Amino acid sequence: MEVKKSNPGNTKRFSGLRHFFSGIPASGWLLAAFAAVLLEFYVGDPLTEILGLPKIPALFGIVIILKKPHLIPGAFAYVGLIYLLPIIIVAKITAPATNWVSEKLDRMPLWFSAILHLVLLYFVLEIWTDISDYRLLMLKLTLIAIMITLSLNIINGYMGEFSCSHPGFIALGAYVASVFTVGLFVNDRLLGHALLPQALGQFLFPIGLILGGLVAAVGALIVAIPSFRTRGDYLAIISLAFMFIVKSLIENLEVVGGPRGLGGQPDWATLPTVFVWAVLCVWTINNFVESTMGKALNAVRDEESAADAMTVNTRKTKMIAFMFGAFWAGVGGGLFAHVLRYVNPGTFGIKKLAEVLAMVYFGGLNSVFGSIVGAVSFNLLSEALRPLEIFKWIIIPVLLILVMIYRPTGLIAFKHFNVKKILRPRPGSKERV
Repeated sequence: MEVKKSNPGNTKRFSGLRHFFSGIPASGWLLAAFAAVLLEFYVGDPLTEILGLPKIPALFGIVIILKKPHLIPGAFAYVGLIYLLPIIIVAKITAPATNWVSEKLDRMPLWFSAILHLVLLYFVLEIWTDISDYRLLMLKLTLIAIMITLSLNIINGYMGEFSCSHPGFIALGAYVASVFTVGLFVNDRLLGHALLPQALGQFLFPIGLILGGLVAAVGALIVAIPSFRTRGDYLAIISLAFMFIVKSLIENLEVVGGPRGLGGQPDWATLPTVFVWAVLCVWTINNFVESTMGKALNAVRDEESAADAMTVNTRKTKMIAFMFGAFWAGVGGGLFAHVLRYVNPGTFGIKKLAEVLAMVYFGGLNSVFGSIVGAVSFNLLSEALRPLEIFKWIIIPVLLILVMIYRPTGLIAFKHFNVKKILRPRPGSKERV
């Protein structure tokens, strides 16, 4: 049998490129991204005129390329001049300073360093979305998609079951949060006059989201009691039935609009609000899967009978995980309803289930980082290919099939989300002030 040898030239070039960027910490990349979005904010419009582009590219020029192929050179030039070159140059030039700062932060509590990085990340996103309302809407929906993907990964990944009930949990959270805000703070045709002043509502909005999450968790308990007596296909069928029950129930409740849906939600799902909830979701879920309960969940997934023999309460562990995932799906649903300011039961059907499952399995099972990558990449890909219309739904499934063939567990599976390793300098960095 002939053994193919790897090309040493390609390996050497890849190693050299990796070494070139290895001394740059996360703060350096964030600082470089901040410089790039500032550059776009101030010189983006003049540059688009020079390059002959109709407007500033919303998604790094991909949409413009697909709509008008003759603008490909201008779109590539824009992305290179605004993003690629500034980010690489600024990150490399500031590497000694950012490594020095990272070493100082290394002596402080990890939470302090994480908050500083998150604040810088938020300002990058804030300036980037100031360019257009489309970017703002897409970013909010992507952050919510991260929350929903993570919540399903707890069940389908860490617990090892196959649940189809997530759109039902999202719907419960969306409608409960909407009824809370519209019923209490908005004069609505369906829910009547406001009971409380609207100025107070923004401060009580988190309570509505938590209520939505709690109702979704109760729904998960209703599913879990009969479902966990079964496994495999039977669990999938029961959870799928729950999704259809919730959807049908909402469609027949005229008090919340029935099949017409419910609108008029206040514009309280601002970027800071969605960003903070997304960060809380990532933090709590990462702590959950790294906790003793998370380790017990992995043991149940690998071999339930062995875990039971090792005194793990398998039924209680699965119940808690299922309800915990449903809670965050409900919170994500509440944010989703208030971002769109309208909610319709038709949104929470098979299509929504397919999208959430695709994000989970595309990113990777048993991985917080994989869920983030899956949600972001799937949403960006879906929006970028929108100009292709029907062909978009051919390309995306083909890509998913290829991922399932060559990476059956997803792009980044079974990988720990190590915050300390992400925020602090990489080993072997020689750059110092």
